[in-house]
Amino acid sequence: MLLSFSPENKRYTMFGAIHRLFVPLLLSLPALLFNTSFAASSAKTPLVVVAKAQTKSVIKQVPLTGTVTSPKISRLSSEVNGLVKSINVDIGDLVKKGDVLLQLDREIENLTLKAAQAATLQAREILDDAKRRFKSGKQLGKQVGISQEDLDQRRADVKIAEAALKKLLAEEQKQQALVNRYIIKAPFTGVISKKQTEIGEWIDTGKPVLTLIAMHNLRIDFQVPQELYNQIKINNPITITLDALAGKTLQGKIEALVPISDPGTRTFLVRAKLNTGNVKMSPGMSAQGLIRLDTGKDGVVVARDAIMRYADGRVTVWRVKSNGNKATVAEQRVKLGHSFNGKVAVTEGLKAGDTVVVQGNESLKQDQTVRIHQE
Repeated sequence: MLLSFSPENKRYTMFGAIHRLFVPLLLSLPALLFNTSFAASSAKTPLVVVAKAQTKSVIKQVPLTGTVTSPKISRLSSEVNGLVKSINVDIGDLVKKGDVLLQLDREIENLTLKAAQAATLQAREILDDAKRRFKSGKQLGKQVGISQEDLDQRRADVKIAEAALKKLLAEEQKQQALVNRYIIKAPFTGVISKKQTEIGEWIDTGKPVLTLIAMHNLRIDFQVPQELYNQIKINNPITITLDALAGKTLQGKIEALVPISDPGTRTFLVRAKLNTGNVKMSPGMSAQGLIRLDTGKDGVVVARDAIMRYADGRVTVWRVKSNGNKATVAEQRVKLGHSFNGKVAVTEGLKAGDTVVVQGNESLKQDQTVRIHQE
């Protein structure tokens, strides 16, 4: 049967197409609206990371400021007056123990030494001759007509010659020691940090001419408040950072406590040594130290990130309240104690087991619903 294409048939065909297109859409509209509303609601509910307050031993962290020091600093001077003849070093030079650093003009003293050596040589010849004559007299004796009196005299001549030689030897050694004092040698291995004279200058006894600093076994000295004297012990660990090595944390230990308090600052000296010896540092560098002291007390502690500080002086945390599947937050004012190892002791406002927000707490509101991040 043939269908005629009339206006009525055309309207019927268009109505069927519209029906097939929009009816499924209308049926799915409630579900779409619900999902969109749920997504919007979730987007407005902040996601937070939480942690529980715990009871732990409270550690007191004491920050310190110190300086790198050398175990040996020598301001070298001459034991005699004299004219500087030569200087073998300059500032920054590394020298070894026994190296000749400076020499004074010792021409006259050397001539005096040669004279003393000649006198000693002469006295030794006289002694040898006296010994030979005494030995010959003992061996030949009466055979050649040597009397006992003559033999005793020869014995006395030997003793006199021995005494003369000892005296001259002592004078020679004295002169040699005097000559040696015209030379300044390095008393230990180190670096020349100051040079206070030049060739041709006259120096007097005791005047510093060079400063030598040992570069091995360097230590760090800290001034510590006197109230901590009984709390710090030898070999206590200490964390050290050097301003010249920014970002590098070093570990050390307390090597010495100097029990003499500075009356002006009410501090005493604590000397620390690094556990490793391959750190490049030099005397005079500034350093920061951190000592951790066990207070011997337990307290409620939370992560430092949970603490909110305000310009008006308030210190708070956001405490989490759970009711079934719903979690809300409430602002809680707290008082803080010592900070240590990324944690803070809370002396008032929290108890062990309370849940607090540690991440996502920047823009929370009172009694706001939150989503808990599950790790």
